[in-house]
Amino acid sequence: MNALEVHTDAGALGGRRIDDDLTAWRGIPYAAPPVGPLRFRAPQPVEPWSGVRRAFHFGSPAPQGGGTDEDCLTLNVLAPGSASGSLRPVMVFIHGGAYSGGSSSSSLYSGESLVRRGDIVYVSINYRLGSLGYLDFTQFSTPERPFDSNLGLRDQVAALEWVQRNIAEFGGDPDNVTVFGESAGANAVTTLMTTPAAKGLFARAIAESPPVASAYHPERAARWSREFLEIAGVPLADAATWLETADPADFVEAGTTLAHRGADEEPGTRAFAPVVDGFFLPTHPLDCFASGSGHPVPLIIGTNRHEGRVFPRFLNILPTDPTRIDKMFSHVDASVKERAIAAYPGYPGRRAAADLGGDVTFWEPSVLCAQGHTTIAPTYSYRYDFAPRLLRVLGLGATHATEMYAVFGLTGPWARLLTALGGRRGLRAVTDTVQSHWLHFARHGTPAPGWPRYSPERRETLIIDDTSRVENDPLGERRRAWLGYEHRR
Repeated sequence: MNALEVHTDAGALGGRRIDDDLTAWRGIPYAAPPVGPLRFRAPQPVEPWSGVRRAFHFGSPAPQGGGTDEDCLTLNVLAPGSASGSLRPVMVFIHGGAYSGGSSSSSLYSGESLVRRGDIVYVSINYRLGSLGYLDFTQFSTPERPFDSNLGLRDQVAALEWVQRNIAEFGGDPDNVTVFGESAGANAVTTLMTTPAAKGLFARAIAESPPVASAYHPERAARWSREFLEIAGVPLADAATWLETADPADFVEAGTTLAHRGADEEPGTRAFAPVVDGFFLPTHPLDCFASGSGHPVPLIIGTNRHEGRVFPRFLNILPTDPTRIDKMFSHVDASVKERAIAAYPGYPGRRAAADLGGDVTFWEPSVLCAQGHTTIAPTYSYRYDFAPRLLRVLGLGATHATEMYAVFGLTGPWARLLTALGGRRGLRAVTDTVQSHWLHFARHGTPAPGWPRYSPERRETLIIDDTSRVENDPLGERRRAWLGYEHRR
């Protein structure tokens, strides 16, 4: 077979050779465009095509600020250009962006460094975002116009099903698929681990800074959808018609207002998140992990040392100031609030408040996830501590998403900017550490030697820095300070 042409279940695809080492197929539809009568419906099969479809360019991002193309259900495949005597491991990446932004076409997510180093097949996906993908409008269904729940989550399942059916044509092993993601993409990973329809679609999972608790019961989700329509100026009696016919830009505008309102009125929650609807997602992910009833696949899970510090400056959606933090604690016993706040010296100072908000969003629920999952599958915990001097000077430290530079091997102008005040050697070291472990895990189901399994008794955690090390129960007193905190659902 010509290295640039493959055959999928929908038709032939023509790829583009990047260089002698890599071939890329981009903008591959894995489901029908969710437009017209398919808006707010579960993803449907792609209409087959004849001839060879050119897969040279990335597909459109889902509607978000700066773009409104609903024809967004595409994925990309990057594979080594050379032949192999056996099928290669597959890594499927789900991008983050608070379930309201982002795209697989970001240059950071190219995957070239992972493919070159690891001899893997890399897949990245787009999926529905914001109010078009993560609000639950099922209460407005009619016999003539039904609406489905969990659309973004269903899209991710459909993409993984496409991988199972087709990835062998690209040289990938459908029995050795690792799904990995960051932030909202990591929430997707932990949610997929508890979604019945995703069973058997991946063999291992990596969750980088997952807000595991971000899934909500139908009553709360239904209220958010009504608030969304109120913001959009739509009478509830007209909801079904408006939802079917409104311009995508109107969804983005009203959704942005809803998200900003929720950050102040219900801090610690996010309206754009999976819904525990009782059938596609029957049980809250935290409950699944607590009971050991998720999919028993090996898991790498971790967070960054100062997750919350970037949010007040650039994406002010977390409980990272005293006013929001007080509201966040309003539904729990006062002793829990007092104990948790005492674990952050300097509170209510800006950095301490940001650390608290980042920990309750990402770190604390990740600990709950890890300790529960150990009962059914090997689990490996990390904390990413590396911060070049520039980030320390800015007061950000190892903040949210900075591990992505190591995962994807940041090079070129952005790497030089990040290390302008020093840290190039450290960035190379942590990139080598992270990629070695991620790729070994994708191939063998375990990280590279030197990273022990996590256990609730010892809580072994790899601290990733320019010189990495293993610690038992890092910040154990802070972890215990959160005992008794209940996330809003």
